[in-house]
Amino acid sequence: MAINRSYLAPGDLPAVAPVFPLSGALLLPRAELPLNVFEPRYLAMVDDALAGDRVIVMVQPDVSKPDLSQGPRLFGVGCLGRITQFAETGDGRYLVTLTGICRVRLPEEMTVETPYRQCRIDASAFAGDFDEGAGEADVDRSALLGALADFLEANKLEADWDGIQQAGTETLVNALSVMSPYGALEKQALLEADDLKARADMLVAITQMMLARMPGDDGEPSLQ
Repeated sequence: MAINRSYLAPGDLPAVAPVFPLSGALLLPRAELPLNVFEPRYLAMVDDALAGDRVIVMVQPDVSKPDLSQGPRLFGVGCLGRITQFAETGDGRYLVTLTGICRVRLPEEMTVETPYRQCRIDASAFAGDFDEGAGEADVDRSALLGALADFLEANKLEADWDGIQQAGTETLVNALSVMSPYGALEKQALLEADDLKARADMLVAITQMMLARMPGDDGEPSLQ
């Protein structure tokens, strides 16, 4: 039977959870990550999660290390998410939304008979993730919004600025990190940032570096 459980502290989490290795995918506390699930092993994982604790760890493969027999090596930190939306398609896929609970370390991969991988999880280093809005006052929100505006302008994109202005700072920082078009290493760094301020500062710095590398009007990289 599926369990509708609240997770309010590290001690509320299960000891072992299924892991979904996906490069470039980032989940953060209270942020949402939509997933299009189609591989049979991950369809089975979603089925089992829905029948149990409804949780899955999103983690990136560490491509800098050789593959193990059971698949690619994983980064040591991922984010545990709860399935909060689920739909089936007519062609056998699942459309799932995970909402982040907290970051977790993955100290041990389990030997299992399931087609998907499972790891022991440890959230003790990330107890602050359960405190909604923690560290918001320390974030330079104007710098974050300025970097976002520059990125949108450089890429000729539009955004709902009314919605952005009304969003809480934690929601804004984590949602922008999840949606950012950056690479696996940048996203892993955002995931492992010490606190919300560090994540926001890193997001601004990465954005500014990416903008500086974009060609200017004369086709040369911008020096701004």
